[in-house]
This record gives sequence, structure tokens and C-alpha cells, in this order.
Amino acid sequence: MSELIKKQVNDAKAHMEKAIDHADSELNKIRAGKASPSLLDDIRVDYYGTPTPLSQIGSVNTPDARTIVVQPWEKSLLNPIEKAIKEANLGVNPQNDGIIIRINVPPLTEERRRDLVKKAKAEAETGKVAIRNIRKDANEKIKKLKSEGVSEDEIKTGEAEIQKLTDAYIAKVDVLSEAKEKDIMTV
Repeated sequence: MSELIKKQVNDAKAHMEKAIDHADSELNKIRAGKASPSLLDDIRVDYYGTPTPLSQIGSVNTPDARTIVVQPWEKSLLNPIEKAIKEANLGVNPQNDGIIIRINVPPLTEERRRDLVKKAKAEAETGKVAIRNIRKDANEKIKKLKSEGVSEDEIKTGEAEIQKLTDAYIAKVDVLSEAKEKDIMTV
């Protein structure tokens, strides 16, 4: 396989790896009825006029499977943190006791679990579409290499390599999705 084709295959592999990481992080944001600090990852708090990630202005812990505790490094941030969590519309109710903010994560109903499984499947499908788009772009770049003197056989070999990568990474998304579904449906 020519160096030009190898470079395209490696580029595609790197992009697919990023797509897997993104799909994994999106799936981790879907709560499975268990308390997880990642539930609050996207929350930004008004810190002296600057939207700041919650993790940068306090510690976020889970003392048990149903509770998330946020302890800000400055007491003056308790109310802005509580407000930001409420505005994030996560379906949880933060309780401010003057020292920490405690969030009780309610157990999921069967109907809610099914909705979350649908959401997880949609996220997985988004990941698969991203991987297929990477395949399409890589194959187009490989075909353009013909004008640079790359043989037809090498182009076919490159496309076959890209297809192998695509199949492998789509299988990885399936594994992540199945694990998340199992996690959501486990009571």
C-alpha cells in the first residue's frame, strides 16, 4: 500500500476514534437512574460574569448511588450553582443547605427507561452516521489520489481498509450502545 493511501487510512482511523469518544461521552450523559458526576458536566455557572464549568468552581461527588453532592470552593457560589442546576432542566431538584448542594436522583420509571433507551439508540446512530461520513470522505480522498499516480489496485486496497475500519468502529458503537441500554434497563 502506498504512503499516500496509508496516510488517508490513518487519518480516517484517527477521526473514527474521535467519533467513538464523542459517542461515548454523549451516551454517558444519559442518566441511568444512578447518580453520576457526569450528569452535571454541561452545567455552566455564572462566576463573576463568566459562564464557568461547574467542575472548575467546586467538587462534584457521589456519596451513594442516588445522591450527587456539589461543594463549591466559595460559599457565595451556592445560589448561582443551585440556579444553574435548576435551569439545566435535568429533572432533578437541588437542595441547598448553606454548605453544600445535594441532588437526589430519583429512580426511573419503566416508561422513562424506555425513553432513555430510545435516546441512547439515537445517540449511537448519530455516532454511526459520523463514522460513515468519515468513510465517505476518506474514500473520496483515496479516489483523488489516482491523479497523483496511485494505481487502481492500491485505491481498491485503500477502500477495503477504510471499509474494515468502518465495520470495526460501527461495532464499537454497537457495544457502547448495548452496554448503555443494559445500564438503563437495570433496576
